[in-house]
Amino acid sequence: MKTIGILFASMYVGLAAPAGASPAAATTSSAVWADGQLKTLIEQSLAVRPELAAARADVTAARERVPQARALPDPMLQLGVQNDGFTSWEIGTMDTSYYSIMVSQTFLWPRKRRLRGAVAELEAVQAEQAIARVSLSTEAEVRRAYLGLILTRDRLALLDQLESLWQRSAEIAKLRYETAQGSQADVLRGPLELNRIKQRRWALEAEQANNVAALNRLRGHPLQEAIAPASHLVDLPLPALRDAQVLAQDALARSPELAASRVAITRSERAVTLARAATLPDLTMAVGVMPRGTDLQPMWLVTASIPLPVFAKHKQDRAVAETIARGKASKSLTEALEQRLRLRVEQRRTALELALTSIQLYREGLLVQSAALAESTLAQYAVGKVTLASVLEANAGLVADHDGYLQALAQVHQLEIDSFEVSLQIVGTAAPTTIGDAASMGSM
Repeated sequence: MKTIGILFASMYVGLAAPAGASPAAATTSSAVWADGQLKTLIEQSLAVRPELAAARADVTAARERVPQARALPDPMLQLGVQNDGFTSWEIGTMDTSYYSIMVSQTFLWPRKRRLRGAVAELEAVQAEQAIARVSLSTEAEVRRAYLGLILTRDRLALLDQLESLWQRSAEIAKLRYETAQGSQADVLRGPLELNRIKQRRWALEAEQANNVAALNRLRGHPLQEAIAPASHLVDLPLPALRDAQVLAQDALARSPELAASRVAITRSERAVTLARAATLPDLTMAVGVMPRGTDLQPMWLVTASIPLPVFAKHKQDRAVAETIARGKASKSLTEALEQRLRLRVEQRRTALELALTSIQLYREGLLVQSAALAESTLAQYAVGKVTLASVLEANAGLVADHDGYLQALAQVHQLEIDSFEVSLQIVGTAAPTTIGDAASMGSM
């Protein structure tokens, strides 16, 4: 019995608190966490992300359209010949036979050029919001993959501890069986649970490899290049639960989609003014000279022309109505986008409040209670009051609570990353599988 007690006493080494820190670790921070390695990964990703380069190129292209919109139409050069009759060349002999060289230029109404340039500039401003979106999303993707890497690393460490428990339990079961104090079923259960742990380990290792590949893809490195996180989940400061109105204002101020939508409203207003200016006359000036040979004086010509908007009811007026309708659509879409942002902010704040409460419950109750239950069950088993199965179930519950604690921490940081990104994605509520659930492990 003394040998069995020593073995059981060693089973709980490393499970008194989550890996890396105690449950009383730092609690709140208003900033999105970042260690030195994460900052490097973010900088590398922002430097090489192809989508970001494409967004910058689109902005450059949009900026190149601004001077085009303000430019005058190209001048026209017209060359011609006028000859009297078909039977002989009459230039130089007949007054009405001549060569003609004419140049014409259309001068837009100044207001039109200014408005065209303004509309083009606003299109470029809209395109700039794509850079902001890709930058935010790139950093958020790096943070998520890094967070996933930390979570899988910490869960693998917890799985190592569970495996150690089962291995020691198998030794104890064998010892008790050899001393006629245990049953054969206890001896057989140990290898079964160890195989289940192997199955779960493979899944976590695959998840870890996927997170590494995602990070390397984002920073343009070989997909299999090793990345070792510098932090543990329990070491990361938890975000503070901020005021809902402050969060909403922050999201409305930083959302690239909302910024682009608001620019679209201004652009629509300029487009309406431009459409109404379509009836303003454009002046086309033409000058020409008509040589008539060496014996006759050359002729010259100057003309001025303007368009007559006789079909304005079917063209210019319709264009004004079209741009007004598009402006109304932009305003409605902007209002809908603001509503979605406010909804996502409220959903994330509610989820964050629930997650922080859950973490507090883990720290102040579940982790302590599950450890006490495991120790109590062990003490009762030592005097033959409970079976080995009860001890193992208590151990599995202890590990499952530690795993749930890790995943609750990860959820909090995931919500903070989503807020940083100003994501419009729906907040997820699905609960992941815990590694201490033997039934779940056996079904994988």
